Amino acid sequence: MNIALQVATRSTCDRKHVGAVIVKDRMILSTGYNGSIRGMPHCNEIGHMIENDHCIATIHAEANAIIQAARNGVKIDGAEIYITASPCWNCFKMIANAGIIRIYYLEFYRDERIIEVAQNIGLELIKL
Repeated sequence: MNIALQVATRSTCDRKHVGAVIVKDRMILSTGYNGSIRGMPHCNEIGHMIENDHCIATIHAEANAIIQAARNGVKIDGAEIYITASPCWNCFKMIANAGIIRIYYLEFYRDERIIEVAQNIGLELIKL
C-alpha cells in the first residue's frame, strides 16, 4: 500500500489523488493513478470537467493500472490490487472482469454496492 500511496502523488487531478498497484505473487505487475486521457491537458493545469460533483475528465487509478497492464501485455488474472481509495462502481466492475481476486483499500469512497456484489461473486474486499 505504501507504493500505491507513492503512485498517488503522480495524480494530475487535484480533487483527489488516488494510486493503484496490481500485484501477483509479491511482484508488481502494473501501477496507475488518476489523470487525464493520454495527450489531453491535465486538470491541475486547466481545471476540472465536473458532472454530479465528479471530475469526469480523469481516468481512475484502477482503470489506468488495468489499461497499463493491457498495453504491456501483462496478465493480471488472479492478481490483487492495492488502491488508496475503494473503487467506484465502474472501476469495481472492471476489476472483477479483469480477474483480480482481492481488493485492498485504505479509505472507503462512496459506493456501497461494491460490498454486496463483492460478497456475491467471491471477490475479497479488504479495508486496511
